[in-house]
Amino acid sequence: MRFSVTKLAQAMVPPYEATPTGNLPLSSMDRNPRGLRYLYDSIHVFGHGDEPAKVIREALSRALVPYYPVAGRIVDSHQGEPEVACTGDGVWFVEASVNCNLGDVNHLERPLMIPKQALLPCPSPETKEKDAILLVQVTSLGIIILPFFAFVYPKASYPRFTRIQVTGFTCGGFALGIRFNHAFFDGIGVGQFLKAVAEIAKGLSRPAVEPIWCREAIPNPPKLCKDPELLITAPLELLVMDLSLDRVHQMQSQLTKETARTCTKFEVLTAKVWQSLIRAINLDPHVEVCLVFTANVRHLMHQILPPEGGYYGNCMYRATATATRGKIMNSSLGEIVSLIQEAKEELPTRFSKWLMGDPEADPFRVPLRYGSLWVTDWTRVGFFELDFAWGRPLHVVPLSDSEFVPLCFMLKPPADKQSARLMTRCAAKEHLSRFHDEINLI
Repeated sequence: MRFSVTKLAQAMVPPYEATPTGNLPLSSMDRNPRGLRYLYDSIHVFGHGDEPAKVIREALSRALVPYYPVAGRIVDSHQGEPEVACTGDGVWFVEASVNCNLGDVNHLERPLMIPKQALLPCPSPETKEKDAILLVQVTSLGIIILPFFAFVYPKASYPRFTRIQVTGFTCGGFALGIRFNHAFFDGIGVGQFLKAVAEIAKGLSRPAVEPIWCREAIPNPPKLCKDPELLITAPLELLVMDLSLDRVHQMQSQLTKETARTCTKFEVLTAKVWQSLIRAINLDPHVEVCLVFTANVRHLMHQILPPEGGYYGNCMYRATATATRGKIMNSSLGEIVSLIQEAKEELPTRFSKWLMGDPEADPFRVPLRYGSLWVTDWTRVGFFELDFAWGRPLHVVPLSDSEFVPLCFMLKPPADKQSARLMTRCAAKEHLSRFHDEINLI
């Protein structure tokens, strides 16, 4: 059966009241590397919503007052560096409907039964994606609603910054499609902004946490290298797995007995995925591979950033562990966990060295060859706690996984599952089955 998504209304949502204008600098962490200047896509699936597009649009307009830079766009300064032009134009917002219920499309689990392009907001032909900050689409399942927007900008004035799409379903559920510019937000930052929208939707006049800009205060280390070298030529395949919490706890208990040290769920799952990948591909054991995981370093910037929080720019550092394929293949899981723990323990020192310009601490110099792995933990960025007054999302779907970057997302499963969810794209087609089998081995 084919499912048709109808985009009912597309318009700018400006700030509720007048906001400051002018240009604001992005931080060195926003600009370095310049490869962050792209749109990152995700879909947030909710089981129920009462006029979700209307509620979210109105809350978004009010949230854009304290978060007024989001209503602008990214431009290049006279020095050629990206910065934010606070224009007050607003966020591009799309309301859509689809002729099915969530069950018909497997609750939008991956692989998607509806093309992701239909669930995400599209920029106008005049819009450069690298200049947009946020885009939103709210898609309701099957409920045909007449467009409620009284204001639609002329074609020449289409926004360049933020876009949102809300898509609704016949069952009353809806999908919130988000596209955010990674040069403006990190995951925690966009999670903070969406939480502010949700708080206002539930009745607060302002967000519980006041946003701060403060990007000019971030140290500006020299640019030491270009983007990481990509050495993967064959496309990598998507695999989504739910591992029971009982099994995860069993692995943690076993490792504690072996090493006399406790380990986190993140550490044991990361070690298991990395070793399973290396064993599945079974290539030259002497080649060096890397594990990269993004770490929030806001706590390491306590002398710069206010203790009450509110910073929503990029504040992540790539921690790394390095070993030969042979070592990862033949080590115990506990030994790989120790490598990960050592990388975490070294994080404050390496981050400090990077800020001072040490090339050995540059997190962007790590080559990503086959067998390397880049892990991102989405369970802590605030996406799964969003509540616009109708309950938390059923699940959240990252959609910006590249076919040539070896990724693993840590996600929360749907509420009815007691498990840990992994979404990986790190194994080529010929190795995917064995990779899956290796992960399922205790």
